[in-house]
Amino acid sequence: MSVYTEVGRDDLVAFLQDYAVGDLVSYQGISDGIENTNYFVTTQQGEFVLTLFEQHSFDELAYFLYVMTFFYQHDIPSAHPAADKQGNYLKRLCGKPAALVMRLSGRGVSDIATIAQCEAIGDVLAKMHIAGQQFEFKRMTERGPDWRQKIAETVLPLLDDHSAELLEDELAFQADYADLNLPYGLTHSDLFRDNALFDGNELKGIIDFYYACDEYLLYDLAVVVNDWCVDDQGLIDAERYTALIMAYSQQRSLTEAEKNNFNLVLRAAALRFWLSRLQDKLFPRDGELTQIKNPDAFLKILTQHRDNPLI
Repeated sequence: MSVYTEVGRDDLVAFLQDYAVGDLVSYQGISDGIENTNYFVTTQQGEFVLTLFEQHSFDELAYFLYVMTFFYQHDIPSAHPAADKQGNYLKRLCGKPAALVMRLSGRGVSDIATIAQCEAIGDVLAKMHIAGQQFEFKRMTERGPDWRQKIAETVLPLLDDHSAELLEDELAFQADYADLNLPYGLTHSDLFRDNALFDGNELKGIIDFYYACDEYLLYDLAVVVNDWCVDDQGLIDAERYTALIMAYSQQRSLTEAEKNNFNLVLRAAALRFWLSRLQDKLFPRDGELTQIKNPDAFLKILTQHRDNPLI
């Protein structure tokens, strides 16, 4: 959600004329996140988030907008795209694919999550996994084991000896990840604390579905655990973890295979974000408000899972 593409006021005014949202009042770049260009946009008739997609082609973006609309239609509190006057969700702006999405109330969780927030996110994630079994479109993950291997080979020469040894050992441990016999389906795959909006402990909505794909449902849960259950030391906290897992399990029970493989999948999720943050740090992209997140946060979590597997 950094600003890589600057949008001029005249360009935005012309873009909004295709929508029945009234005249532009104000707009402001959003610095959170790292993948796409995002602006808060206020018009005479409401508040929106304008996204210009920096990584995806026009043709493949329809999938993500269908995902958002699908969850909204299945009573998952989530951001959904606004259609233009011709019924289109996706357009072009400044040479990039662009979508105007309804802005939800609430704020992302910028601090440590509360127990109640962990329960709320565990509950809604399970409901998303259940509803997602009815989603008709398919999309393979772009950040699976092949991607992890490729990025690891890119960053390995730039790591210190200890980190490089740990990375090579972890890749070997996770070598059979693709062959696990686990429930599969539609996942968010990036449901971090800044992608869920809360008013206090009340969940208002899920945003940023642009990593949605078919993956192990357990992987989606692992991504959430690795971010939502951390304490002020950046480590997984047992009380938050238990609350989130119990809330999830009340909606969808984990299979025995999922329970037996949770440590491996938690490590795969931690490795994925350690690697992506290393890539962003070592090979930064240009952008007006770009934000690079600390890769060491996920190295710490990965190390915790290696040394002290959760039960």
